[in-house]
Amino acid sequence: MSGLEKWMFLVLSATEFILGMLGNGFIVLASGSSWCKNKTVSLSDFIITNLALSRIVLLWILLVDGVLMVFSFKVRDEGIVMQIIDIFWTFTNHLSIWLATCLSVLYCLKIATFSHPAFLWLKWRVSRVVVCTILGALFLSCVSALSLIQEFKIYSVLRGIDGTGNVTEHFRKKRNEYKVSHVLGTLWNLPPLIVSVASYFLLILSLGRHVQQLQQSGISSRDPSTEAHQRAIKIIVSFLFLFLLYFLAFLITSCSYFIPGTEMVIMIGEAVTMFYPAGHSFILILGNNKLKQTFVEMLWCEPGLRKPGFKGPFTP
Repeated sequence: MSGLEKWMFLVLSATEFILGMLGNGFIVLASGSSWCKNKTVSLSDFIITNLALSRIVLLWILLVDGVLMVFSFKVRDEGIVMQIIDIFWTFTNHLSIWLATCLSVLYCLKIATFSHPAFLWLKWRVSRVVVCTILGALFLSCVSALSLIQEFKIYSVLRGIDGTGNVTEHFRKKRNEYKVSHVLGTLWNLPPLIVSVASYFLLILSLGRHVQQLQQSGISSRDPSTEAHQRAIKIIVSFLFLFLLYFLAFLITSCSYFIPGTEMVIMIGEAVTMFYPAGHSFILILGNNKLKQTFVEMLWCEPGLRKPGFKGPFTP
């Protein structure tokens, strides 16, 4: 890579890092001050705050990884450095994705209306369901990070054999095992993606039924429930779009390890990866009533300023 390309990557990464820190930092400060002031916190605010905290850590990890990639790619690729970065990144990454999924589930259970007994059972126990999902997400994040140990063992064997130049059948077998384990590691992202897609379609179906009922009764479709559906759908759709973009960038970065001379591909993938935790924070701010109001008050420097129509997906 040329020096210009490396500096362009650094500038792009630094820009995404700063925007992400501003957005997620604002969420943490606004929610934290509200938490201290009211001595209580809603479940949605709890999820959003922890989501922002996890993404702050994730952005720092990605920035450090990017700097090492530019200035010392060989040091970054060494066993111990790569293992430390991968373990912290894997845990924080999966926790962040699952927290965003929990938010989608919460919106779905709070807003959507269905008469199916299973859905009603979940809706009546929404707090318990979401808390259990969060605990499950924490457990799965730990498992996904610990699963890297076996992958690191195989990687160490590959480096040892490759360093001697003794490419044997055993080497090829171990290399295939490493590729399989590396690809399977990306499957940890599928469960939260499936859950988020299911939440999105349930909200779409609920919105369609709700609008149809209003039309049949001659009531305007611009009622608070319809607007709540539409706002929640926008947030979940934006999350899915950014998550799919993030997932594709992660796949590209993972597959690049098996192709020689792909430093540029890894850098592009990492730059796209940073866009997800940075961009989604501003979507959360615009979709949450209290955060949006606080953000506007801060811009106008007038505490207590309240503009009509600032509503989140649901009132916490």
